[in-house]
Amino acid sequence: MRLLTNTIVFIFLLMAACQTVPVTGRRQLSLIPQSELLAMSATQYSQFLQQNRLSTNAQATATVKRVGQRIKESVEKYMAEMNMSDRLNGFNWEFNLVESEQVNAWCMPGGKVVIYTGILPVCKDEDGLAVVMGHEIAHAIAGHGDERMSQSVLAMVGQVGLAVALSNKPRETQAAWMAAYGIGTQVGILLPFSRKQESEADEIGLMFSAYAGYDPREAPKFWERMAATNRNAPPEFLSTHPSSQTRINHLNSLIPKAMEFYNKSPYKGNAR
Repeated sequence: MRLLTNTIVFIFLLMAACQTVPVTGRRQLSLIPQSELLAMSATQYSQFLQQNRLSTNAQATATVKRVGQRIKESVEKYMAEMNMSDRLNGFNWEFNLVESEQVNAWCMPGGKVVIYTGILPVCKDEDGLAVVMGHEIAHAIAGHGDERMSQSVLAMVGQVGLAVALSNKPRETQAAWMAAYGIGTQVGILLPFSRKQESEADEIGLMFSAYAGYDPREAPKFWERMAATNRNAPPEFLSTHPSSQTRINHLNSLIPKAMEFYNKSPYKGNAR
């Protein structure tokens, strides 16, 4: 009876810890207070900037900040229209271009964005850069960092529960089941969730960049160029990211919806 009561309470707490992802409407688990996430993000971002060299290319840096600012404004406008502005409480946006050959970019919770100079040739122009920034900012807006940490916490709780349930079994049996649980959690749960988040960030980011006046039809072209730089990718089911072709197909299917955002953009047709 006590176990049943505890289970009911646990399920109730999980339901209370769910929130809705903007644009897609997916329900997600959120166990980590946003104030803690933003504080950690600010500290780590500051440390990163101290340990890495900002680009001295004034033109490229200005482009990154301009594109970032436009997407930021489109995010804030959309969230206000959806009565979700409270999700941006505590955001202190920053956009920086860092000198590195890595073909990469990221955004921490709170709108802390870094673009590596190595990805600029793949971006080719502002539309391509907007695809990258929209995608990375979407991770922050969708709370994917919080969700991944929450999933990890839940996975650890499940593992502890399994250990208790198997406490009377032979040691070899316990070891075998715990190993299977670990593999099953990583490949069967965490990696697919990561791929889901990547696809979701593609969708949300495409809408935000389109709303900022950047042509969404350039997104599949950008990922085709990215695919050409990463021909040794692992099989999709063992990867945290969708395969390039899966991603390109998904983006192509989203173009009609993204064009609606693009056509409503106050930036559309503005000189850059």
